[in-house]
Amino acid sequence: MSQENVATVRRLYDAFAAGDVDTIITLMSPDIEWSEAENFPYADNSPYHGPEAVLTGVFGRLGTEWHGFGAHPEEFIDGGDTIVVLGRYSGSCVATGNAMNPQMAHVLRVTDGRITSFRQYVDTLAVARATGAA
Repeated sequence: MSQENVATVRRLYDAFAAGDVDTIITLMSPDIEWSEAENFPYADNSPYHGPEAVLTGVFGRLGTEWHGFGAHPEEFIDGGDTIVVLGRYSGSCVATGNAMNPQMAHVLRVTDGRITSFRQYVDTLAVARATGAA
């Protein structure tokens, strides 16, 4: 089952890169809990509960506040029902024009083929510098 969980998480990143919102929603459990990193700009309403809250509170903001935002997974670590993704973010802040390329780690839990939780870890100082907050 764990290779299936890795495949589910890979599909999420592929769908995000392609802007495929329908697939993103399908991969999320209806009761997903999505936690943004402390001090990340979208931690203001974290944790987000349910796909709609994630789409509006996180993805919608990424799409309007960043040019070319991307999450680039470099490694998927198979922990059974828990998948860890290591990689980098990219993009330029619309308000400042400043680019970022911080390291990120995501911890996702998968149950019955759906993502039930997401926890983000990221170099928030690099993001704050891009947004002009630091």
